[in-house]
Amino acid sequence: MIDLYSWAAPNGHKVQILVEELGIPYRIIPINITAGDQHTDGYRAINPNGKIPAIVDHAPSDRGEPFSVFETGAIMVYLAEKENRFLPTAMRQRSEVLQWLFWQVGGIGPAMGQAQHFFRYASEQVPYAITRYQTETRRLFRVLDERLVGREFICDEYSIADMANFAWIRINKMTGVSLDDFPQVQAWYGRVRSRPGVSRGLDLLRSQWVDVTKSDEAKLNLFQKNR
Repeated sequence: MIDLYSWAAPNGHKVQILVEELGIPYRIIPINITAGDQHTDGYRAINPNGKIPAIVDHAPSDRGEPFSVFETGAIMVYLAEKENRFLPTAMRQRSEVLQWLFWQVGGIGPAMGQAQHFFRYASEQVPYAITRYQTETRRLFRVLDERLVGREFICDEYSIADMANFAWIRINKMTGVSLDDFPQVQAWYGRVRSRPGVSRGLDLLRSQWVDVTKSDEAKLNLFQKNR
């Protein structure tokens, strides 16, 4: 059994989609990041970085004590390896999936996160910051668009790289960056979105979603509180 500590946000969606695609037993435990749950000592014992998501595996492959994992890239690799799905074992194919997974972790995620923040959440407009992160988001979309020419999925076969990138690219409107100029990304997005496991993963905790733009408490807990 996997305990999945998550919330309705892109990084949470990445792992929510994966556990649904894998079809493994899990229990979802909401961590309301807009109310400050991520800052509690109990959650920090599981994820010292105080972000979502995190997992606790109560049946790790070494048959030892329950094992916790934080950081989405690490969680996705851990679960994919354990279940031997969505991450190839052949050296070249495996490396390609990991490259595009960590391209998302180090590129798409941070760029779109900052673009969304300055475009949608910041209390004052900072034109330089908005332009900077929207420009970088468009550049990364272009990289992915070129990668997808002649491919159904990022690394040919559907993998954790697709799940990770999809979860962030789906919020493109919140960053002010359209997909209109990226036809390959649009087509790929539709293929991923149509998967039943993806729909189920996105539906988890959907009813608890909070519009951060309308909540000062949420902004405080997300952007200003330092434990």
